Amino acid sequence: MQESKLRDRSLDFAVQIINLVKYLKSKHETIISNQIGRSGTSIGANIREAQYAHGKPDFIAKLQIALKEANETGYWLELLFKTDYIDEQTYRSLDSACAGIRVMLISSINTTKQNMGK
Repeated sequence: MQESKLRDRSLDFAVQIINLVKYLKSKHETIISNQIGRSGTSIGANIREAQYAHGKPDFIAKLQIALKEANETGYWLELLFKTDYIDEQTYRSLDSACAGIRVMLISSINTTKQNMGK
């Protein structure tokens, strides 16, 4: 159940990131937009890859990559806010969505690790 919710939220987040990248490119910002475009969409891609993992260790590894990408995306969002490319409301909304995905990823990783010992 949580896996499905995680997939849905990461897809919705990727759509938001793509729309953000379109906006940033319209403002002629290319450096951070390329970075956040990669990391923000990679979260969902790695979650999808985890669906067909070769065992639990591979599943955990894919989710850990997604978690790292989510953490990086949070950095780019903060940088965009601090350089006035996005307003506070946009920042808070996207950062909250990203943080929610990180929490779900950590929970899934920890649950899978606990279940491996059983």
